[in-house]
Amino acid sequence: MVEINKEVMEIVNKPGRIGTLGTANKQGRPNVAYFGSPRLSEDGTIVMGLGSNRTLKNLEDNPFAVFFCVAESPVTFTTPGYRLYLKAREIQKVGPIVDGVRKAIAEHAGPDAARMIVAGVVFDVTEVRPLIAGE
Repeated sequence: MVEINKEVMEIVNKPGRIGTLGTANKQGRPNVAYFGSPRLSEDGTIVMGLGSNRTLKNLEDNPFAVFFCVAESPVTFTTPGYRLYLKAREIQKVGPIVDGVRKAIAEHAGPDAARMIVAGVVFDVTEVRPLIAGE
């Protein structure tokens, strides 16, 4: 896993931040979706809730993903943000992870949003890169 610094933690976990998760199916076809539920822990894991959707299907076929998150919009070359490269460690459809995600989503987005969650996913962060990075 990767060491997570304080700035990355603050931006990823900031209420109202903008975040998208990019995934690909086993044929390599990409998908990107907006997510408000991811929570980054100091241990280098991200937990998020997923509905019955393309993102969940892709992760069941291919565990690799990228979470793109920025602190605010509009996005410019100076906007604080990061690209977190992830690998799904566990997809739980029954148990404490998905229950905890549903509870957190119910508190922040309401019970209707929580009822849409069918899985809790635990990702390991494998790499952290800034939004703008020279190669």
